[in-house]
Amino acid sequence: MGEGLLTSHRDAAPRAEAGFVRRDGWLHADAVALADIAGFAGTPAYVYSASVVRAQYARLDAALEGVPHRLHYSVKANGNLALLALLRELGAGVDIVSAGELYRAQRAGFGGRDVVFSGVGKTVTELEQAVAADVKLVNVESEAELRLLADVARRVGRVVPVALRVNPEVEVETAHHYTRTGARGDKFGIPYDEAREVARLASSLEGIRLAGLDMHIGSQLTRIEPYADGLARLLELRANIDADGGGEGLRYLDIGGGLGVTYDAESEADLDAFARIVVPAAKASGLELVMEPGRFLVGNAGVLLTRVLYRKRSGGKDYVITDAGMTELLRPSHYNAFHRIEPIGPAGEAGVVDVVGPVCESGDFFARDRSLGDVEPGDLLAISSAGAYGAVMSSQYNARPRVPEILVDGERVALARERESFEDLVRHENATPEWRTL
Repeated sequence: MGEGLLTSHRDAAPRAEAGFVRRDGWLHADAVALADIAGFAGTPAYVYSASVVRAQYARLDAALEGVPHRLHYSVKANGNLALLALLRELGAGVDIVSAGELYRAQRAGFGGRDVVFSGVGKTVTELEQAVAADVKLVNVESEAELRLLADVARRVGRVVPVALRVNPEVEVETAHHYTRTGARGDKFGIPYDEAREVARLASSLEGIRLAGLDMHIGSQLTRIEPYADGLARLLELRANIDADGGGEGLRYLDIGGGLGVTYDAESEADLDAFARIVVPAAKASGLELVMEPGRFLVGNAGVLLTRVLYRKRSGGKDYVITDAGMTELLRPSHYNAFHRIEPIGPAGEAGVVDVVGPVCESGDFFARDRSLGDVEPGDLLAISSAGAYGAVMSSQYNARPRVPEILVDGERVALARERESFEDLVRHENATPEWRTL
């Protein structure tokens, strides 16, 4: 990556032309034509706009300016090192859910105190690595995990700051039930009616310092009100912990992430309304606010660029077959998610088609019965809102090498991840393994 790619615009206001816009009928990423990017990187390819990431970060950071806070970017949304480095430069910390994400964060320049370690199933090794990295918080999700972490801490003579991830048991509306994480019976978090007792335990365990309370109620939230319900429960818990004499070390109020982005005709998240709920609650708590946005920062900062391979008609349906598939963008197949699809150049009269990929699965589709311009083989399409949960969920199924990721910043383009080769597919395999007896 070229020197200064992520630093030259740090203090500049986002430009009006930033992001994915049309000029003379052709879709651009910032000032660069997507057609030129396809010529540079080939297809399929992910394309990210640094300008959009900056703008989204600035919007959310400004909404919370009335209270001490830090945004800890959720690495699971998109762990590309170039994007992580950009967010670090903007002042973000990170929220991670695995040792692999910890490694990524460290490679991107984040220190231990920049890291909140979440995740419902941390292994002993991961807990040891979290302790060794001196992370800001370990978000503990069960009494069993708390006891295990205390054992790890005592073994190495450390005191570990923890936050209790509490399931606030609030009902939320999301586009798919897989993205709801804070309702009663979900696998995430400590059940609310057990949280006070777990807090007492945390205050008594050698090697543990109870430093925060945490919740995460869901992803791609369509309503802001559940944050108020969840925060009310956290503040009630905080009062109970204080009454039990265990609140002296509390420093952080972690409200997770979950703010939705636009995929189709949805309204954008109302940050003013969000701030009216969150800022007063954080002030009342007297704690530093921690938020873990992922999709909100990068979701609309990326597109998947793909080329039409074929058109065909079968069973009364018209199919547009592209060189990208579910191996590149799993969300339509996995979540039945909607992503806007458009030709990158001028297109003729729209027709109704299914847009599908080349993978040998009936579930390999991007859109069904979708109105699309009159595209032909060789034409380029952009699949929008693909910056989050796109590349990170990609696979090598059907022995398809993973695709490149391109970062655009104004007029500049950088290769943030190379296209894999066929050699990469078998790099860690051995056709003639060495046999042994255990």
